[in-house]
Amino acid sequence: MISRARIRSAVARLGMEISSDYEGRTPILVTVLKGAVFFLTDLAKRLSVPCMMDFMAISRYRRKGGMEGMVRITRDIALDITGEPVILVEDIIDTGLTVSYLQKVLLTRNPESVEICTLLNRKSRRIANIDIKYSGFEMTDIYVVGYGLDHGGLYRNLPDIYRMEKGESGSARED
Repeated sequence: MISRARIRSAVARLGMEISSDYEGRTPILVTVLKGAVFFLTDLAKRLSVPCMMDFMAISRYRRKGGMEGMVRITRDIALDITGEPVILVEDIIDTGLTVSYLQKVLLTRNPESVEICTLLNRKSRRIANIDIKYSGFEMTDIYVVGYGLDHGGLYRNLPDIYRMEKGESGSARED
């Protein structure tokens, strides 16, 4: 669906935009393990400004009826972000609930700013009112795997992004 060449091109464009916006500063790139690591590392290599990276891990709880519930941070960042520019890097944003929560958590630590960068932006499923400053591709409501996106823990290592048809085995990652 999205070739590695198109991914490289989008990552290069995002790297140029971020580098221009953060000229003379050192942004801290923060991502949630595991899926966005592929995107984060490629993006960091495309920045012409120095950057730092840190990682979070979360678990999600579902409410009755399968509705999105609470998010719990299971691994927090180690860096002190006080007064620093932060970019929250995601592989895909759907409802926006998780990234909205994480942005609010990071803002309580008094950074200079917390902007959002995503490779895939699925606006059709958006619930949270969030401002995504950097976006690689607009997505429709289809399920995709590859380039960090998994299906039951599989397919993260694929260099391209593929559409996964209904009925194929595994489970979906939702944000």
